[in-house]
Amino acid sequence: MRVVGRINSEIYKCVTAGIVTDEVIITDERIAHIESRHPGDYQRYQQYIADMVLDPDYIIKDDRPFTAMVLKEFGNVDKSKHFRLALRLLTSEDDQNYKNSVITFMKIRKKEYMRLVKNKQVLYKKE
Repeated sequence: MRVVGRINSEIYKCVTAGIVTDEVIITDERIAHIESRHPGDYQRYQQYIADMVLDPDYIIKDDRPFTAMVLKEFGNVDKSKHFRLALRLLTSEDDQNYKNSVITFMKIRKKEYMRLVKNKQVLYKKE
């Protein structure tokens, strides 16, 4: 288990009330999951995770309870990188031994990023 960052609980209230902690972790099992489905993404882009969870551009409704789909763009117009991250939030209903937890993380194309913003329910948009 590795601490990868912190969230602003006020932002994530759009997903669920009663968030217990601001600490975000990722487990070795989840890193292996990311690497098996998106080879190299975790190693190349892990430095973006802390900023993604703290300062998301968008939070999209996820079908899983207490889970946020976080979208973030980094870079300038010509050299931008787009990422998607699934974040399971710890609530007062959960086992308090758990933490907010990264479920998956990947670099995506700008076209996919824009499709998600257009076609999914946006719960939060950075002003």
